Amino acid sequence: MAETFHDFVVQRSAALSRRAYLLTGDHQLAEDLLQNALARTYRHWRRITDPEAYVRRAMYHQQVTWWRRRRLVERLESEPTEQPGDDHSDTTALRLTLAAALRQLTARQRAVVVLRFYEDLTEAQVAEVLGCSVGTVKRHGYDAIRRLRAIAPDLVDRTTERSAR
Repeated sequence: MAETFHDFVVQRSAALSRRAYLLTGDHQLAEDLLQNALARTYRHWRRITDPEAYVRRAMYHQQVTWWRRRRLVERLESEPTEQPGDDHSDTTALRLTLAAALRQLTARQRAVVVLRFYEDLTEAQVAEVLGCSVGTVKRHGYDAIRRLRAIAPDLVDRTTERSAR
């Protein structure tokens, strides 16, 4: 492999950081998750053929390990107050709404949603990554979508409007 570890980190950390945030819903946990995955990747760098896939898998497995070791109580934060003169685009508002809604899902539900719809993996691939059955993935996906619709019904309307444009 011609690419060095340093080059890989410089080129791909922003995208990997976004994935880590989507998995954790917390910036500090996302940084920890990515750093842990990159440390694991560095140890095995010479034998890795697809480094990005290796890092993503390491993040998913580490996230599952964290779920199993400690069941974190999710905290709900109030919506940020808008200041007069703030100019938010539709995209930013949609992202904030989605992020707030994702934070209200369980860690497993959030992982299934991120893997299925952001990473575009099949149910079988998600089950393999998370180390569970396809039925479990389907159940968590169904529960997550149902909960997202209840939490933020305007997301469905807004995403439908955006796709119609």
